[in-house]
Amino acid sequence: MKIIRRKALALFAGLAAAAVTLPTGFAQAADMPAPLDNPGDVKIALVRYLSTGDFFQAYLSGVEKQAAALGVDLRVLDSRQDAALQADMVDQAIALGVDGIIIQHGLTESMQEAAQRALDAGIKVVAFDVDVENDAIPQIEQSDYLLGKLALEQAVKDNGTEWNAGYVYVPGIAPLDRRHTAWEEFKAANPGVVEKAQMGTLDNPIANSNANQARSVLQANPDISVFFAPYDEFAKGVKIAVDEAGLSQDVKIYSADVSTADISAMREPDSAWAATVATNPAVVGEVSVRALAIMLTGDNPGAQVVVPPTLITQAFLVENDIKNMEDLSAKMPQFAHADVAMTEWMPLPAR
Repeated sequence: MKIIRRKALALFAGLAAAAVTLPTGFAQAADMPAPLDNPGDVKIALVRYLSTGDFFQAYLSGVEKQAAALGVDLRVLDSRQDAALQADMVDQAIALGVDGIIIQHGLTESMQEAAQRALDAGIKVVAFDVDVENDAIPQIEQSDYLLGKLALEQAVKDNGTEWNAGYVYVPGIAPLDRRHTAWEEFKAANPGVVEKAQMGTLDNPIANSNANQARSVLQANPDISVFFAPYDEFAKGVKIAVDEAGLSQDVKIYSADVSTADISAMREPDSAWAATVATNPAVVGEVSVRALAIMLTGDNPGAQVVVPPTLITQAFLVENDIKNMEDLSAKMPQFAHADVAMTEWMPLPAR
């Protein structure tokens, strides 16, 4: 992908529209190490590549709540899947004099040099689901490989080891690439599973764009009985196409990530969406801020900060009458909180 630099004037306009500043609070500040003992003087930035979909809204909510619990000044910069703009937004965060940056998704080729520029400016950086290929930058992960592996194990449990598959994938996005590794290993270990078609796009709106592709795939491959769609917006798109084709009882969908809207879709009568594997995106957002806060105090959260995922089946949702993320957290305590990137002094958001 060719990266085109944006003019500074356009960037400042986008920055003004996208920046969000949270009110600072000083609860528990005296118990925190410097510089968080004066949290109102600490500025951090979240630089986003992907923001469309329930997962990313929940992730942002987690970032905001943990930042508010710490009392720091948070700026949110949203490039809306513009790789060049995301890289330039890192530069704008540097110009703002932030103390720390969370890079959320993006492309290695565009973010690697931008992340290094932040480090050169003395700014602490963590990266969520984007590989910036820098040992000084901790990677916040959902164990994406395990997300894919657990979903595929459930697909075998439900369908056996011989079926024709549709697969949704967009290369170059770190979490999708890690889930892709699980898919390739799964196919090698299960020769009775035949990949009949591969599709996928991140064009907005993501679900509808993938529904358009899935319609063509299903028309060309009526023998597909399982879709592996390891991102919930992909799964939504496939489900739209499956429902329109009247195949909801003939095709099963296995995904990653979850939201209240996903739960509703999975619980529909005869829904094709059989299972997903997920972490709580709000919890992942909280962990991202906590890892950055640990770095700001001079400590190290570790090279990889992994939030463990949970298998969520359609049957479990129905049997436990789970209707939203709050119900899911209540029935799955491991989903509500991750004891990751924690310290004795770390304040947590109110539950």
